[in-house]
Amino acid sequence: MVTKLKSFMRVQSYSDLQAAALLIVRIIVGVAMILHGWGKIQNPFGWMGPDAAVPGIFQFLAALSEFGGGIALVLGLLFRVASLGLIFTMLVATLLHAVVKGDPFVSMGGPSYELALVYFGISIMFLATGPGKFALDKMIFGSK
Repeated sequence: MVTKLKSFMRVQSYSDLQAAALLIVRIIVGVAMILHGWGKIQNPFGWMGPDAAVPGIFQFLAALSEFGGGIALVLGLLFRVASLGLIFTMLVATLLHAVVKGDPFVSMGGPSYELALVYFGISIMFLATGPGKFALDKMIFGSK
């Protein structure tokens, strides 16, 4: 079990250019996630309001995924775990806006599911690629 976990966390080898590109995207998406999660982490069990149909524990998990996951992306620390959390959070956000609320894919100033779906896709890419060599995971878990 520990061996499989270490293998899951190991960092793939990339060229310096590829690793730098991953670092740039990690920082941009990570900072965006930190900012998206900042307000939520202030009231992690009730950020959706008192009449929310979503239980507090799930609100907490979303707040943790966005805020803590954003920090993890920037640092490249527990990167794939953070990516998994963001995948589930963004999938739920996409379904909530697209299916439950019926929001359009793109809207001119109103609610939409475009951004959640974009972050969902980026999170899948992060899970597949790993953080690159400029990450704390490489120092902790080594490379493949």
